[in-house]
Amino acid sequence: MPELPDVEEFRKVLESCAKGRLIQRVDVRDAGVLHEVSVRRLRHALEGRRFGRPERHGKWLLAHTDDGLTVMLHFGMTGLLVCGRPGDEIEAHDRVLFTLEGDRQLRYRDQRKLRGLWLADDDSDVVRLLDGQGPDAMAVDREEFETALASHRGRVKTVLTDQSVVAGLGNLLADEILWRAGLSPTGRANALTEPERRRLYTHMRRTLRSAVTAGRVPPRDSWLTGHRDDPAPACPRCGTPLNRSRLASRTTVWCPHCQPDGS
Repeated sequence: MPELPDVEEFRKVLESCAKGRLIQRVDVRDAGVLHEVSVRRLRHALEGRRFGRPERHGKWLLAHTDDGLTVMLHFGMTGLLVCGRPGDEIEAHDRVLFTLEGDRQLRYRDQRKLRGLWLADDDSDVVRLLDGQGPDAMAVDREEFETALASHRGRVKTVLTDQSVVAGLGNLLADEILWRAGLSPTGRANALTEPERRRLYTHMRRTLRSAVTAGRVPPRDSWLTGHRDDPAPACPRCGTPLNRSRLASRTTVWCPHCQPDGS
């Protein structure tokens, strides 16, 4: 599933491929990925305009145009944003194609089509579509983060992946951050001590910086992520066999030694 680092990488793709370029044609190959906008309206609104500087909030990508419109993209479980040329072979899951001046083509590609594209008419429409999203995980300050944790009774893994609490963290990132912080995913968020909340914030920021640099949550040998899918997964820190369970319908992996219950 695309998480904050993946979407930040898509933002870079959009900026390098499309920023400042005229949108010559919009081809919607599957209208099932459009939300609150018709094919005709999307084409009429975008063709002849230019993409501006894109932004990201959590897992959302905001593709602004030069006249105040914004294409809002969410990648669900399997979405991608790729840059190519109009003559490139069309893939089976290419849903929307933006042909740009300079022989460029931006493609929204998604296998499962769980989310898709919205068109915001102005800033207030952007705010409406992002309503319910918490602060971006890369931008939230420590005080706001700690206050949010202290006010939620849910399990800390569930709270971290709740986009209304903090936007951008998904399953892999939450497991990685909790492992680095030495905190059990099953503990209650509001039961964390102040030092634990601060430790969690510090490791969230460090993990995000590394993952954004890599353009994904990297499966490195020194990371929990690099071992969660091993045949016999073991903690890269202490060698203890990893626990695996379902928490809030998500596969959760943790080290019972490094992340003991009640820690």
